[in-house]
Amino acid sequence: MEPVLIVLVVLVVVAFIALIKTIQVIPQASAAIVERFGRYTRTLNAGLNIVVPFIDRVRNRIDLREQVVPFPPQPVITQDNLVVNIDTVIYYQVTDPRAATYEVASYIQAIEQLTVTTLRNIIGSMDLESTLTSREVINAGLRGVLDEATGKWGIRVNRVELKAIEPPTSIQDSMEKQMRADRDKRAAILTAEGSRQAQILRAEGEKQAEVLKAEGEAQAAVLRADGEAAAIRTVFEAIHDGDADQKLLAYQYLQTLPELAKGDSNKLWIIPSEVGDALKGLGGAFTGLAGNGGANGGAVAAPSVPSPAATQVPLDPAAGPRPLDTDTKGAARPRVDPAREYRKIDPE
Repeated sequence: MEPVLIVLVVLVVVAFIALIKTIQVIPQASAAIVERFGRYTRTLNAGLNIVVPFIDRVRNRIDLREQVVPFPPQPVITQDNLVVNIDTVIYYQVTDPRAATYEVASYIQAIEQLTVTTLRNIIGSMDLESTLTSREVINAGLRGVLDEATGKWGIRVNRVELKAIEPPTSIQDSMEKQMRADRDKRAAILTAEGSRQAQILRAEGEKQAEVLKAEGEAQAAVLRADGEAAAIRTVFEAIHDGDADQKLLAYQYLQTLPELAKGDSNKLWIIPSEVGDALKGLGGAFTGLAGNGGANGGAVAAPSVPSPAATQVPLDPAAGPRPLDTDTKGAARPRVDPAREYRKIDPE
């Protein structure tokens, strides 16, 4: 009984192992390569798969999802003989598990070495400044070469990115100084432009202010002249409407003369030459009043007003007052006696 029991136990164990090897469960987005006696038979897709135990062998399980592989920094020489370190990141996806298994020994290593060589070829034809400012061009060039080379490996390169481009330390210092100088230059230019614009705007504002001020003064002068003209016109019309005679005008003229002497700064009083005519008219008025007063009842005659021109008075006060004459206009004036001696008095 014991040998039979042992045989049964062995058969159960073998059957269990065979059952395990017969049933293959492949996860989603994965694939498996099956070989029969060392030869490729088929590719197992996601799900439950049945294989022949001890005859079929699952060689490789491949992830069909997109993979991200960062590569370490690679020293690359530019066209102007400067060494820069470039970090790259590759996004790839396995599209053919059989080709990825049998066409290349290690597709990850193959992609890395191909990326390095392609990157050196591209950067070697560019200077440092172009390398730093042409990331898109470098990415497109890398992707084109990798797609063409990895297509037969069953690999599709979706994206290639340059993670970092590090020039030498001395070049970085020079670039920082250059950038600082450019910023200072732009700042100086902007400051000068701002100052120029401010001066232009200030000059335009002052110009507009002066123009407006001049226009305002001109309008004020026009309005002032219009007002004075209207006032003169009103006075002139009032005089004509009132039918003022020469005597009234002479009296008003004499009343206006004291206004000329008003003011603390007046040191010299210049009498216009028209004062003589006004005094003559006023003297005639007083003469008329004296004549009318004698005829009407013995009113006292007003004293005659001498002409503002050079007047002659007797040197001898005891000779008495001079007789009066009337001029051609009827105004009273002193009569000059040729037998008497007189002294000239200049009213100015």
